[in-house]
Amino acid sequence: MDCELPLHAHRSSFIVQDMKPKLKEHVSSKEKKQPYVNRMFETIAPRYDFITRFLSYGMDRGWKRKLVDTFDFKGGEHALDLACGTGDITFALAKRLTSGQAVGLDITQGMLDIAERKRSEMNIGNVSFHRADILSIPFADATFDCVTAGYALRNVPDLEAALAEIMRVLKPGGRFCSLDFGHPPNKLYRWLYLNYLIVVGSTLGLALHGDPDTYRYIPESLKLYPGQRGVRDMMQRAGFIDADFREFGGGIMSLNYGTKPR
Repeated sequence: MDCELPLHAHRSSFIVQDMKPKLKEHVSSKEKKQPYVNRMFETIAPRYDFITRFLSYGMDRGWKRKLVDTFDFKGGEHALDLACGTGDITFALAKRLTSGQAVGLDITQGMLDIAERKRSEMNIGNVSFHRADILSIPFADATFDCVTAGYALRNVPDLEAALAEIMRVLKPGGRFCSLDFGHPPNKLYRWLYLNYLIVVGSTLGLALHGDPDTYRYIPESLKLYPGQRGVRDMMQRAGFIDADFREFGGGIMSLNYGTKPR
């Protein structure tokens, strides 16, 4: 693959220009975004773990550890991991729970199939996976002590509705924490960061899937995402208390967190 990337990079500059309007149309539409995201994640599921490591220069695992470290488990908690993908955060939560259950939820069957294989190989008993939409979480009110979301909020078509669902399934005093790409406050750094994602994502998408828009979706979705500060404000409006965020890498990645009032 390495020897082919320069050639693909040359071709992608033309293809990306042609495909960009279609991508923007789907990302910016509440009606079209979810079906588009579903198809995209089914496509990338077999290479998802590789891509997250590659694009983050291996820092992805450390960011996920920091997310799990925000919780102070006492024992017996029930944790819900939204958009669990192949299960990294779900398994990390399960290992920290001395008793209790970690539940992973994702809308993409291909991701869940990989997560189930991992669960079987690791022989972890306090984990279960379910296929469902974040906007319609199939659990009763006040079920979970904590809810996590790794690269999830940026992908939902209605962020306010997603936060309302998260609030609903949290127990009073329960904590929510989201890991996602951020908006660096420095404008030049933000421009460089977005263009890195565009160029590298387009090249990888073309090389691995024959479609530069496969990973160009990340920067396009990020342009419409409110970022760590906007998400904090939305969480406050949704009723979360102590809502705030932590930034990593100058703001390219962030943890948003908050607590449901008792």
